[in-house]
Amino acid sequence: MIWDAPTIAGLFGAALLLAAYFAIQQRWLSAADWRFPLANLIGSCLILLSLATQWNWPAAVIEVAWAAISLMGLVRSLRAR
Repeated sequence: MIWDAPTIAGLFGAALLLAAYFAIQQRWLSAADWRFPLANLIGSCLILLSLATQWNWPAAVIEVAWAAISLMGLVRSLRAR
């Protein structure tokens, strides 16, 4: 495995997604809280960045969908404030 900047960014993105999901499961964070979709959006974008060096269509599709859904959730959360 090559530990270049995109790979490190992708690993950080994966860790961010997992941390946000863990925080939801532990009830430390609400899904309605703007921080949850923001963490998901940033995490998925970082994973997409990592795909620039090793392209993978299935991963790209899921991350684009994840980012779009997270963006919608973030907008909804911020409008509710």
